[in-house]
Amino acid sequence: MFRPLRLCPVVLLFLQLSTVSATADDASAAGPLRVHPDNSRYFTDGSGRAVYLTGSHTWANVQDVAGYDWVANISGAGGFDAYLDWLHSYNHNFIRLWILEHAWDAKETATIAPLPWPRTGPGQGLDGKPRFDLSKFDPAYFERLQSRVAAAGKRGFYVSVMLFDSWSIEHPETWEGHPFNANNNVNGINGDPNHDGIGVETHALKIPAVTRLQEAYARKVVDTLNDLDNVLYEISNESEYGADWHYHLIQVIKNHEALKTKQHPVGMTGAGPTNAELFQSKADWISPDARGPRKDSYKTNPPAADGAKVIILDTDHLGAVKPTWVWKSFVRGHNPILMDWMDKRSPWYTAADQEAMRKAMGDTRRYAEKTNLAALTPRSDLASTTYCLANPAKQDAEYLVYLPEGGTVQVDLNGSEGSLAVEWFNPKTGNTTAGENAAGGSSQQFRAPFAGDAVLYLGGSNR
Repeated sequence: MFRPLRLCPVVLLFLQLSTVSATADDASAAGPLRVHPDNSRYFTDGSGRAVYLTGSHTWANVQDVAGYDWVANISGAGGFDAYLDWLHSYNHNFIRLWILEHAWDAKETATIAPLPWPRTGPGQGLDGKPRFDLSKFDPAYFERLQSRVAAAGKRGFYVSVMLFDSWSIEHPETWEGHPFNANNNVNGINGDPNHDGIGVETHALKIPAVTRLQEAYARKVVDTLNDLDNVLYEISNESEYGADWHYHLIQVIKNHEALKTKQHPVGMTGAGPTNAELFQSKADWISPDARGPRKDSYKTNPPAADGAKVIILDTDHLGAVKPTWVWKSFVRGHNPILMDWMDKRSPWYTAADQEAMRKAMGDTRRYAEKTNLAALTPRSDLASTTYCLANPAKQDAEYLVYLPEGGTVQVDLNGSEGSLAVEWFNPKTGNTTAGENAAGGSSQQFRAPFAGDAVLYLGGSNR
């Protein structure tokens, strides 16, 4: 869910980041991600393994943002490397890199820099500083973008690079500071042809000159990042002014990358376009929202992913969720990520809930790498809790079952043969407990050896 203009203040305490360091770096990406040919709920990097994506993201992880009391500057205390250290300490491997399109906010007196276009003048924008020249690109922005994506890749992080953001165009105070505001550029570009004080037309293919600028910018981002393996692209955050605009830019990126050495996944995210429009798109990955008539909401009881798209399920488009949502999403075949408010004053979560979700994402990643994830599919029919990711094969069978309330669960093991090792994981403590081996070929009941939610792993006894 996108942030409102007025939020409870969130102060990002990056002093804590500088005190946390990773014990070891993860391996760099083995190649650009592509949809796994055998299990299209996940990506693969060319190694044959399924790559599960999960992690926290927050605002201002590319640009310097000042004046908003709910966001801090990651270029400040501790720096971007400390930010990566902090994420690494939770075993995360995915970051959504944000952009704000406006350079200042008339209401909050905020400033955002760098932006893709330079402020060269002649003439002054509405803030009294030089106007933007939209015929040029600002090297500072693209150097910042390239250096941060590359640094993240060296630490084993995949990053989704956001190209546009709807908040900057849909409010009078942010539109005042937008480069496509006619008062702020030297090129005669007017992103508000109906003069209603906002620029939503710029995200709707309604102004050909603006569309050409956006196409050129998208190609520049691709040119800047194409040699890096850890890149994904996201067209825009929550732009609801025309799915055709998203579709058009998806194709622009795909066409441009088709001429290059490497091709990367392109994503389309929700709380703007409808979920139906996401699934109908040519995007390689999507982030649905909680709207729609489905009984199983992505927010409370995520429906099983069917592999029609890789789904990176993002709380930014869902709003407040319970900590159990991470495990529920994982065993239903999704890649869950957290819009992280970074401290206890989030209007969505307590500090304890945020911490629990950060840890849960890292723990789910450990199980994704422990199992043969490419062979696992959501099988609600095999466990009485309905939360089960499984490969019920005669050989090398695996079952990962989540018990949101703990207690007992009935698991149908009829599809497997032989002895299965039993392991319980406690999400609250991070501890594992071995149980007695279970025999395949029948339905069996298992009881968690501790109180609270629990994870049951059943696998080959030789694993």
